[in-house]
Amino acid sequence: MKTVVPMRINGQAREDAMADNLLLIDYLREQLNLTGTKQGCDGGECGACTVLVDNVPRLACLTLAASVAGRHVETVESLSSAGRLSPLQQAFNEKLGTQCGYCTPGMLMASEALLRSNPAPSVEQIRAALAGNLCRCTGYVKIIESVQAAAGSFTSLSRKGATA
Repeated sequence: MKTVVPMRINGQAREDAMADNLLLIDYLREQLNLTGTKQGCDGGECGACTVLVDNVPRLACLTLAASVAGRHVETVESLSSAGRLSPLQQAFNEKLGTQCGYCTPGMLMASEALLRSNPAPSVEQIRAALAGNLCRCTGYVKIIESVQAAAGSFTSLSRKGATA
């Protein structure tokens, strides 16, 4: 059975007919060609498929697409604007937070959610926010340093917004 599901994907309103058992990751990758969201373990263990649903990190491999009806879904493609990297993406690039890159979209989305809610997190808070995201290439030091570097940008943005 198919249902018409309204939602916002990366700021764009959509209404698509989809099977009730369609996973969000399959909808994003196969129907919308948003391939930044990676399919890793297929069991909710690696975090490579992390997206934001109403600003909350969610594993797309465990989420039915129909369950996000009426909500806003953000993928890693939403972070850059007009071909420019976001402050978080720039920090991952500059601080070498990306190794092979497979886990990076999930790391970025989990980090984005953290920095939106806490623009100046401690190392412990960063580790907790990224606990569901696995990287097989690194010891996480560069990833944590990347999030810390980006935190300065988020803090600056928060202050600018408060004074504007």
